[in-house]
Amino acid sequence: MHTQQSLFDNRRAAGRKLAYVLSDARYDLVLALPRGGVPVAYEVARALKLPLDVVIVRKIGAPGQPEVGLGAVVDGDPPQVLWTPDLLQFFQPSENYLEAEVQRQLSEITRRRQAYMGNQAPINVSERHVLLVDDGIATGGTAKAAARALRQAGAASVTLAVPLAPQSTLDELITEVDDLICLATPEPYIAVGLHYQDFTQTSDDEVISLLQKIHSF
Repeated sequence: MHTQQSLFDNRRAAGRKLAYVLSDARYDLVLALPRGGVPVAYEVARALKLPLDVVIVRKIGAPGQPEVGLGAVVDGDPPQVLWTPDLLQFFQPSENYLEAEVQRQLSEITRRRQAYMGNQAPINVSERHVLLVDDGIATGGTAKAAARALRQAGAASVTLAVPLAPQSTLDELITEVDDLICLATPEPYIAVGLHYQDFTQTSDDEVISLLQKIHSF
């Protein structure tokens, strides 16, 4: 249903608007945060004639409290592991627990990557100017983990590009990236989906279809 708050028809329309403002910039690679970021990133990569890959972020939950993120494992060549030191100090999980959780999340990343990309290995980001794309941001936790991992993996620069985000989250993320491009910061900001006319959940099939389509160009 169309509402007064709708800024974008759907994710691909948002991607086309994003590509328009990025058209004069220089990047080497577009990385999408699946699943919702893929339709947006597809339009950006197609317009800028850049390679497209996914970057999958998996949270490492605390013992007995999986919703608390002790860190994250981020897809890549090689994968990156990031920790939140104050939470590690608070929960003091065993080395065995952390090692098992990292391996579990790496297995899930491998499974998802194979589902989306077949046997294609992650693109090495070292010395590359990366555009990190999602369909919108709420708390920014996933984008922050991905940006830190890309920097840790040696990216020459990381630009976060999204259709919309709350200003408060952008203020926190600006120190995590080299550049930040956001088309809209609506107030009040309740949820990403409220600002899309069509925010149907992106399916795995749609992700696979778009990735196959861009790689056939």
